Amino acid sequence: MRLRGWSDAEEYVTKDGSKVRELIHPRHTGESRLSVAVARIAGGQSTRRHLHVKSEEVYYILRGSGVVHVGGERREVGAGDAVLIPPGTPHSAVNTGREELVILCACSPPYSHEDTVLL
Repeated sequence: MRLRGWSDAEEYVTKDGSKVRELIHPRHTGESRLSVAVARIAGGQSTRRHLHVKSEEVYYILRGSGVVHVGGERREVGAGDAVLIPPGTPHSAVNTGREELVILCACSPPYSHEDTVLL
């Protein structure tokens, strides 16, 4: 078993502009076919529209509310909602509230800057 806590994960800003802490990723935990991170988006802010060439991604909304754009679709989301983002599909998230929008992000294969294309 490998355990990595919140305080073990250093926060950084991804290419799309969200603040992220990677909890599970091969570079930290060794062998893994996915990555799990927590992304935070401040009230009124959004991520840059982007896609992942190879990675499939799931957003699971932990806290806050917003709008997620995936391909040509737009959906309002809130705590408890999950969004599947297929590889190669443009996407972004907008925090429409005052409270921080907190998203659990899982990617397979694991997230990498090299697999992320800003649009």
